[in-house]
Amino acid sequence: MERLPKRQRQQLLVKIIEENPFVTDQELTRQLKVSIQTIRLDRMELAIPELRERLKMMAERSYDQVRSLPLHEVIGDIVDLQLDRSGISIFEIKPEHVFSRTMIARGHHIFAQANSLAVAVINEEIALTASADIRFIRSVHLGEKCIAKAYVRSISGQKGKAKVEVFSYVGEEMVFQGNFIIYRTTHEANIEGGNES
Repeated sequence: MERLPKRQRQQLLVKIIEENPFVTDQELTRQLKVSIQTIRLDRMELAIPELRERLKMMAERSYDQVRSLPLHEVIGDIVDLQLDRSGISIFEIKPEHVFSRTMIARGHHIFAQANSLAVAVINEEIALTASADIRFIRSVHLGEKCIAKAYVRSISGQKGKAKVEVFSYVGEEMVFQGNFIIYRTTHEANIEGGNES
């Protein structure tokens, strides 16, 4: 890729960030073949905040309230949540999440992010994991950010259960996939065999 003129580069930068608001400055330097300083200057000129600020803004304005568990019990930071539809969380791998010898994340942390997001996306006071079919696709390392995306595929095909798919990525690369069956409370259970009060 040839070095683009500034105007074209900035248009491309805006397009990349619109398509993937989780893109880091380092990833932008690789994609646009310029220095990190150039990326930061371009972002400043275009009034595009750094990744941390973009995530904070997304978290503040674009999600429903988690009902099924306290927010502090969700592993990772929820940046988008549409109850009974979809959700996104980000989890940064820190020293306490890795094996000390290899700096590879312990699998239960990757699973916990996906599982808690699958529960959080359910629009019920009580939602619990019934089963999970999971696959680790590649190792996640210290300093990487896992972006988990959950999709509710069905709401009560089976009585009181929901199917939720979760895909976790580092950058554009999928690192984990899980299919969860989530038990959910239903209003029908409260009125079954009695009067509605």
